[in-house]
Amino acid sequence: MGKLNEHGQEISTELGGWTPPKMPDHVGLTGCTVRLEPLERTQHAIPLFHEFASAPESLWTYMALGPFSDAAELGELIDAMNRNRDSLPYGIFVDGEIRGVLSYLRVQPDIGSIEIGWIVLSPSMQRSTASTETIFLLLRHAFESGYRRVEWKCDAFNQKSRDAALRLGFLYEGTFRNATHYKGRNRDTAWFSMTDDDWVLQKLVFAKWLSMENFDADGTQRLRLADIR
Repeated sequence: MGKLNEHGQEISTELGGWTPPKMPDHVGLTGCTVRLEPLERTQHAIPLFHEFASAPESLWTYMALGPFSDAAELGELIDAMNRNRDSLPYGIFVDGEIRGVLSYLRVQPDIGSIEIGWIVLSPSMQRSTASTETIFLLLRHAFESGYRRVEWKCDAFNQKSRDAALRLGFLYEGTFRNATHYKGRNRDTAWFSMTDDDWVLQKLVFAKWLSMENFDADGTQRLRLADIR
């Protein structure tokens, strides 16, 4: 609930000393199980193409692009993402090998909003500790850079992405109907977000979940994120 102004109208809380941040530094981010490196065509297009080559075509159902015919086509996309002023793409590395990609998107420093998207994980990374830590690293980097809001969006039919957003602590905000189109079909877009106020709790949840004590000798989690939350 907000407060009343001098006209008797309800208004929201004041921002206090918040000032718009700059673009997040596009630097490597290192965790215990994963390292994120700024995605670059020369170094990453060929190994990433080979990593995706063995993945089922269903990996690309809810992506606007892909699968790719060759490394050059994938490289052109990487170049385009790096030219985009509100996109900061990353390669995801596990044990020194690239296993997927994701990106900051729709970076809007003036309002303190940023999106995590274009998430494509090879089958070996899906449902892994590394995939969870990947999102944690980008969330932490965004909020520590001064952003107030991190968004997650997906095709409304992409149930795996919707479930992942909720598991990671994002809140569902609604579905934008006929929001866009791709691959010759309509896309209704489901929106999720996490705010800096949410992050106060969520960063503690992630830290406890990622701690060594939460995994047995086989690497199986003892508590789920939902159990800790």
